[in-house]
Amino acid sequence: MNSLRRILALIVKEFILILKDPKSRLIVVGPPLIQFFVFGYAATYDLKNVRYAVLDESRGALSRQLLARVEGSDTFELARVLSSEKEIDEVINLEEARILLHIGPDFERNLQGGQPATVQVIADGRNPNVAMVALGYLQNIVGQFNRVLAARGVSSRAGPSLQLVDRAWFNDNLQSRWFMVSALGGVISMVVVMILTSLSVAREREFGTFDQLLVAPFTPGEILLGKSMPGLLFGLMNALIFSAGAVWWFNVPFRGTVSALVLSLLCFIVTMVGMGLLVSSFSMTLQQGLLGAFVVMMPAVVLSGLATPIENMPHWLQTMDLVNPVRYIIVALRRIFLEGADVAMIWPQLWPLLIIAGVTLPSAAWLFRHRTQ
Repeated sequence: MNSLRRILALIVKEFILILKDPKSRLIVVGPPLIQFFVFGYAATYDLKNVRYAVLDESRGALSRQLLARVEGSDTFELARVLSSEKEIDEVINLEEARILLHIGPDFERNLQGGQPATVQVIADGRNPNVAMVALGYLQNIVGQFNRVLAARGVSSRAGPSLQLVDRAWFNDNLQSRWFMVSALGGVISMVVVMILTSLSVAREREFGTFDQLLVAPFTPGEILLGKSMPGLLFGLMNALIFSAGAVWWFNVPFRGTVSALVLSLLCFIVTMVGMGLLVSSFSMTLQQGLLGAFVVMMPAVVLSGLATPIENMPHWLQTMDLVNPVRYIIVALRRIFLEGADVAMIWPQLWPLLIIAGVTLPSAAWLFRHRTQ
């Protein structure tokens, strides 16, 4: 009985300490609330607003009726209407559209003559999950259109009047492993970098060696530079090892250039070093540093497009996601591995990383200097 009283007294004391401490109350309520809303809005496999492009060489009444059905679906969003086949490469390579519908010049004539007609569908295989689900939706739309044609008496004796001929670029067999493994080097290196750098300054404060750093002949910038190098080197090493493993172990094709791979990983890791040091400068204990790292990492991965498309998220969340470094490295790595991108092709993903690094690194240095005064 006495033992039970002591345990209950200890439990009550712990509750009182947590409820009286503002930081502890924030830890209990803040991060779970943030993650609840982030996961609820971002982690969805339901497709909507899938961008598609159209090249209609038939320009007849039947082709317009088919395209109206696609455009009227909540799943698809018309991104561009092409005027020639020369534009197909551009619209897929630059990811202006995930799906391209190509209706040939004989479409109307074949259907009116009782012959089967085809619509070519080109899917962006860099995201096989989106491609496969979108193709399934298109098959349903075509099936409904075929039933309408049959009711009108426009039907082919050989089978369905209209058929889809699908083709995936950059990932012919739509292998999801290529989609996931090609980006893992960046995601896993982020974990290593964030953990190492977010605990660096907080460790000094908790172990009582922080004052020794202040009296040493180092400027705050030099201290942060010294603390950032282990995370930068270990992060880059892990990322390159996992990239090599993706090629040699999982047989993911590497079609880009090594220089583009190294440069993109370096820009990303420098950015994550800045974010880790910023978290560490805020933290007074290792526990706070570790919690801050996970508060940053989990939403960053969920919002990155690693597993679920960014297009599925609400527009306000997509706007917030523009400052998420992980989304840019995932796009860059997939383009390098699957598309064969060089440095010029991944530059749209590099300059946002450099801007984020240009904000986080000076902010971490200023905060470190401010909190040492």
